[in-house]
Amino acid sequence: MSARFSRRAPLRALAFAVAVGAALTWSACARAPRYPLSGHYDGERFVNPGHETDKSLGDLLRWQWTRTRGPWPERVENVGRARLLAPGDADPIAATWIGHATALVQIGPANVLTDPIFSERCSPVSWAGPKRVRAPGLAYDALPPIHAVVVSHGHYDHLDLPSLRELHRRFRPLVVVPLGHGDLLRAEGLDRVVELDWWGSVRVPEVGLTIHLAPSLHWSARGLFDRREALWGSFFLQGDSGYSAYCAGDTGYASHFAEARSRLGAPDLALLPIGAYSPRWFMSGHHLDPADAVQAFLDLGARAALPLHYATFPMADDGFDEPLRDLAAAKAARGVGEAFAPVEVGATLRLPPRAAP
Repeated sequence: MSARFSRRAPLRALAFAVAVGAALTWSACARAPRYPLSGHYDGERFVNPGHETDKSLGDLLRWQWTRTRGPWPERVENVGRARLLAPGDADPIAATWIGHATALVQIGPANVLTDPIFSERCSPVSWAGPKRVRAPGLAYDALPPIHAVVVSHGHYDHLDLPSLRELHRRFRPLVVVPLGHGDLLRAEGLDRVVELDWWGSVRVPEVGLTIHLAPSLHWSARGLFDRREALWGSFFLQGDSGYSAYCAGDTGYASHFAEARSRLGAPDLALLPIGAYSPRWFMSGHHLDPADAVQAFLDLGARAALPLHYATFPMADDGFDEPLRDLAAAKAARGVGEAFAPVEVGATLRLPPRAAP
């Protein structure tokens, strides 16, 4: 062995050790949990405790190869007319359906948008993906001042960056998201973002509102390799007036509806999805069907429910009118009347004050 080699060997060994140490340190940091460990976070990914909702690539291909889609129109004109709450109105709570899972919820002076999507497509690109068959029921210019926006999870039909950027430009609302979505929104220039874990809450004191994040049975992803790295959830909006609304986002049926009622009380109004549920073997773990939605309404003990998440984007195999037909059948089977009341896109469901006990 040459003297030159022997002199360099310790340096190479030292460099190798430093490199290995750095790699191990980086790897350990990469694996370090970003959030507190819990029953729904294992240090790397979020989970649905007691439920397996993931579908394999084979399941997805099976669905795509065997699917039978119900009919959808190319375009539908909206006929609903909004009746927004205004200062001095006697009605204490209202919701206006803008389309898909987007609604304007008004509790006293507070104006909250749920899962806002005003874009033509729900997709990572503007030229492909599900295309809306109707315009939003309220245009940006028709919105009242928006104080808060709640986003239930990261799928493109619920977390729409162009819509969030425009709402920030116009209103700079507080944007409340489950854990793991904050960095994405801050990178887009949104500077009033709060991330919540399940059962966390945030106050919007200027309008007397508390926003709680409750569980849901779903999952979240923006790409191919980030599945369940961010959390999902439902929202419970509590006004200082004592009136409240539950906003389910996307979810399958489980005990979390009854748990939300147990922890936070029965809401006055529940916003529940009833579409994108077919075929059931593929969708049941993360989307309600109308019968599930009726059961969720009963579990919550809400005074009224507004169905959402249908008749806007063709997402699954149920046809354009199918959710409403199945909802009517489910309501009749359970003896649920007009308390679970569909409205036209662009129309408002108002609730009167509760009757005195």
